Amino acid sequence: MAAWAAVLSQALVALAWWRLGWRVGLPLLLASHLVFLWGTLRPQSALFGPVLVRLPTREPVVWLTIDDGPSDDTPTILELLDAYGAKATFFVVAERARARPELVRDIVRRGHTLGNHSASHPSAWFWALGPRRMAAEIEQAQATLHAITGVTPRWFRAVVGMANPFVSAPLHRLGLARVAWSARGYDALSADPSAVVARIDRALAPGAIVLLHEGSAHGRNVEAIALLLERLKQRGIRCVLPEGS
Repeated sequence: MAAWAAVLSQALVALAWWRLGWRVGLPLLLASHLVFLWGTLRPQSALFGPVLVRLPTREPVVWLTIDDGPSDDTPTILELLDAYGAKATFFVVAERARARPELVRDIVRRGHTLGNHSASHPSAWFWALGPRRMAAEIEQAQATLHAITGVTPRWFRAVVGMANPFVSAPLHRLGLARVAWSARGYDALSADPSAVVARIDRALAPGAIVLLHEGSAHGRNVEAIALLLERLKQRGIRCVLPEGS
């Protein structure tokens, strides 16, 4: 539907340019492109379909979501979550899951959930994928995770959070819901766990969806997650899954 809306909008711009001239057509063209750029670059934008930004609750709970695994960090993260009685959703990359299937099965065995985070994680240009490649990234990841675990993910997170008009069709076909976030600490980039947790702490509210990462090049994701879990404990905030919140 979003793709058809994009085509229709540009057809209307072309018609306006032809009938009314460039003084009207050019501003309309720029405005229409800005709308679609905003919808692509803002992870919380619902322009291309529904997106979950927070859980509908007033209880002191949050949803921890951990992107980009499985990785060498996964076993330690699982131990930390167990130690704090916390649950999380791991948005995993299918290529990495195929390389470490035992870690993906362990995630499920310990009572956590899996999310679809694409087949190959093309971070530089996921936002610009055409309909066939977009569908392939989502469908292949879904098939891979089901083959490894027997579980069919129900959540999808766009790579770097950026969607485009071609995301909604495969999500609808596979029964996937797109998930963004309401609290993040930029832990994929920042090597300072204290700064990461401080950023997240300021954004915490009932039902917050917290964006975390594993396996980042700086090697300090585990420290940040440990510090966050301790901070949540101090504040009396529980980590839950949407299925059980």
